[in-house]
Amino acid sequence: MSKFFTYEGRLNLQKYLKDSVSFKEIARLMDKNPTTISREVRKYSSEVATGYPGFPFNACKNRFDCRKKKVCGKECTRKSDVYCKLCQSCNTHCIDFIEEICTARFRVPYTCNGCETIGKCTLLKNIYDAEHAHIKAHEKISTSRSGLCVSEDEVKRLNKIITPLVEQGQSVNQIYINHKDELMCSEKTIYNYIDACLFDVRNIDLPRKVKFRERYKRPEFKVDKGCRINRNYNDFESFLNKNPDTSIVQMDSVIGVKGGKCLLTIHFVECSFMLAFLRENNTSKSVTEIFEQLDKALGKDIFSKLFPAILTDNGNEFSNPRAIEYRDTVPSLRTHVFYCDAASPHQKGAIEVNHELIRRVLPKGTSFNNLTQENISLMMNHINSYKRKKLNNRSPYETFSFYHGEEVLHKLGCLPIAAGNIMLKPALLKK
Repeated sequence: MSKFFTYEGRLNLQKYLKDSVSFKEIARLMDKNPTTISREVRKYSSEVATGYPGFPFNACKNRFDCRKKKVCGKECTRKSDVYCKLCQSCNTHCIDFIEEICTARFRVPYTCNGCETIGKCTLLKNIYDAEHAHIKAHEKISTSRSGLCVSEDEVKRLNKIITPLVEQGQSVNQIYINHKDELMCSEKTIYNYIDACLFDVRNIDLPRKVKFRERYKRPEFKVDKGCRINRNYNDFESFLNKNPDTSIVQMDSVIGVKGGKCLLTIHFVECSFMLAFLRENNTSKSVTEIFEQLDKALGKDIFSKLFPAILTDNGNEFSNPRAIEYRDTVPSLRTHVFYCDAASPHQKGAIEVNHELIRRVLPKGTSFNNLTQENISLMMNHINSYKRKKLNNRSPYETFSFYHGEEVLHKLGCLPIAAGNIMLKPALLKK
């Protein structure tokens, strides 16, 4: 009795669910254990936000009696005066939104495939689709065979135990022997995490290991590898096809010396304007903190306008996309994050080209440890004031100001530099 499903098996399962066949009967028909059927459905069903013909997705409890109009204010793109409950953006912008959740999604059969009322339901649904389930299953098998999968909270917990003791001169073996019950992982795993730079301590802090020759090939370590599901480059292209007028923002990191301070760069492709932020460590937390600061400084409306979609690479520092995409207040969704394909930097070539200007001021191998955010802001003011031929001999600062206004630039802390004073040499930061 196999626990694995073929694509044909998943197609049959989808058909049985639509016909409202019980798990026990499905298990008999497919020669599998009922628990296997249940696990397959719960693990690989997809949440789908759809309505039905004439009515878009709307999960608000007040959707039947609501008579609100112009909830979006001046940003509303609907020319008719129909009620906002018939608009796809209603739940996102309404301050009185109260989510209604269908409890049937959490009971057997855990999906809405065979629900009798699915044709007149506008709530969030669980749908088992054979094709999507097959893709998700193969992606999970692939990612489970490479790298490490550890949550950021677990890394923080282990870091609090290990880092202070290593700084006192204790070896990893000594720490493991005395804190085995607290660590709840093997000694080898601790070495792997240190090797992957997940802790505040590095290999150079280990007196003996720093003397060892580095191995030729080092495995790649990822945090939360499932974050890239539905956010790959194909999904990005599909998003652009559905939203052709969307302005694209590209994001990347610029590294100084290994283990030291680094930069987060944000590039507005349309106007070649770039922001750069100095970070103490190259971690996902440092990235999400910057976006929280930008959200507060710009305000919800301006932030969503500037950052409709963000394209980045597969670095560990970008492995928490939900923290970037969502805020704690309504409207919760503030942007969409997508990832380039592996080893395909050309897919975000605009930001890679603009990094050449940063490297004029901060050549490769330069340490950022003695720099401050004021230094980085000064450098970016010079770079953004540098006129470009592709912008019709205008500077990115002027172009950004034309599209978004001078007030937004002031909120970002950006200033223009006179053409005669622009310097793109290391001496800029040595004054």
